[in-house]
Amino acid sequence: MSESSPLPPVRLTSEAELARDALATPLLSRAARLARWAGPDTRVGAGGELVEEQLPGAADALGLTGDDAAALASEAWRVAVDTGLVEIVDEEEGAVAAGADLALLTSGAPQDVLGVWLTALETVLADASVPDLDELVDAMDGGGEIDFSSLDWDPEAEAEFLDGVLGNLYLLSVSEGGAGEGPVPLPALAASMIVPDGMEEPTNDVLEQVSDAMMRLDDQFRLLEPVGLVDFQPVDETLMADTDEESSAAADDVSRYGMVRLTPLGLYGLRARLLESGLAAPAVGDLADKGADALLDGTATFPPTAARAETEQWLARREPLAAARELLAAARGGDTGAPLRRLHCQQALSLVGLEAEPALREVLDDAELGGLARVWLSEHGAADVPPPSEAMIFWLTIDTIAAQLAAEGNSAELQGLVEGLAQQHGGFFAAAWRVDHPATPDVLEAMGRLHPDKKVAKEARKAAFKARSQQGG
Repeated sequence: MSESSPLPPVRLTSEAELARDALATPLLSRAARLARWAGPDTRVGAGGELVEEQLPGAADALGLTGDDAAALASEAWRVAVDTGLVEIVDEEEGAVAAGADLALLTSGAPQDVLGVWLTALETVLADASVPDLDELVDAMDGGGEIDFSSLDWDPEAEAEFLDGVLGNLYLLSVSEGGAGEGPVPLPALAASMIVPDGMEEPTNDVLEQVSDAMMRLDDQFRLLEPVGLVDFQPVDETLMADTDEESSAAADDVSRYGMVRLTPLGLYGLRARLLESGLAAPAVGDLADKGADALLDGTATFPPTAARAETEQWLARREPLAAARELLAAARGGDTGAPLRRLHCQQALSLVGLEAEPALREVLDDAELGGLARVWLSEHGAADVPPPSEAMIFWLTIDTIAAQLAAEGNSAELQGLVEGLAQQHGGFFAAAWRVDHPATPDVLEAMGRLHPDKKVAKEARKAAFKARSQQGG
């Protein structure tokens, strides 16, 4: 995930819903139950872990049975300690007591509960970057010390790899046209970290790396599911048999290689981590209590659906007439971002009803907003809309193309608009270069690049030169 490109805004559920989700996660609920189970006779080791003889009692308190019961109880206890649900009151004796944060789970605000959950998430993410127990045992030397060099394990690189995978999963989840609420195949997620950009046909070596990464992620997502970060369908273990029949069947059903999606709680958690790392990770609704200038500038990089959702939340907090006046005032300007602001202003005003009509009539004579106002009034069926002057039509045309250039660059849609203008108005360039708009030279240059007819393109470039000379450029 690029650190320079702005992330699309995420749609989060309410903090109250997220807090309920957090309390219902298997890991945090077990940690809370163990914190309440612990008493004067509970003892821990030097690292805060439950002493081995008390693990069966902890597993019983959680209703756990089977081979993994002790390990699951140990993990829940470690989370209880790390999150402050349990406090070590006497390190020498190994005595514990309920922590101050335990009460937050029942009487704290949703934000308090989510704070505890975020700490639990950090504990699990740290565990997910550590080799499994069998590898650690194999790496022990005769003195009982772990020989980390034999593990081929770089803690920093492992953490960065998992952070990168989760970052890509977040991006796929929030991007328009991405995974959305649907699951992502594990091979695709592994490939996003391994396959170099531009490599159309991965080599056998790269494919082997992808396969290794996929199996590593399978182990890691199994650990991350109980904390509520993801919904995960593990890799089908029968694939390990590696028969021709199994390979053929798996090719027809990619889900057998594992599927993962972020939960609403997972989206919240990863966004919190991104913000903590200094990245801009907007959420829909962030701009609802800010001014119209912040709304128009902030939604400039949003995908259309997210921009509309953000605008709807902003409008919901304001009276239509006051909102329209604020939007129109923010749309003014001769800076390079002004055309795009006016485009977003027009899009925002399309969501406002006829209550806003007085605000639009107030700017009919405004050089920058008069054309926009006429369009809105006509689209809403208003009466007595004065026709625009030729100068206003040309100004609005330049402003619209400048906004499209800022929003989409040299898109096919813009090319079609340019061709249509030149075809419908034979003397367009002869008049356009005189338009008193800061973007006129750049717009005409762009029209020269975009128009497929060499003669028309040359005419556009000549007009651009005249416009730049007129503006003293």
